[in-house]
Amino acid sequence: MEILGERWTLVVLREIFSGLRRFEEMRERTNIPRQVLANRLALLLDHGILRRHPYQEPGARARYEYRLTPKGFDLYPILVAVREWGDRYLADPEGPSLRHEHRDCGAEVRAELRCEAGHRLESARDVLPRPGPGAHLRTEAGAPATVSG
Repeated sequence: MEILGERWTLVVLREIFSGLRRFEEMRERTNIPRQVLANRLALLLDHGILRRHPYQEPGARARYEYRLTPKGFDLYPILVAVREWGDRYLADPEGPSLRHEHRDCGAEVRAELRCEAGHRLESARDVLPRPGPGAHLRTEAGAPATVSG
């Protein structure tokens, strides 16, 4: 949540997933204040979600555009899920302003949850949270204790 919970971060990621890569393009399209955009891009760079790629327009100084890393591309299902939620609860009564379609068949892209066995999960009630191998419990003395089986 440290990364995605920052105001404007999802907007920046949405624009990059939509094909914008350059600072000024993002600033003009979103009206994000210059310093805020610079801070969000720096945050995404620091966390390995974006990388900088140099470019130079004829007669201009060298600049950078921002491209997704594999870690950044892995955020796409989250953005699709957030968009679906917005389409369901916040969209215009006539429907959403944008559709995301599969390039090959034209069907709308949707996020869904599946277990490793391939079962589709219908709601959060279908999920049982359990400690994973990296979970730690605190003992009464305050020292961490690894969770076992």
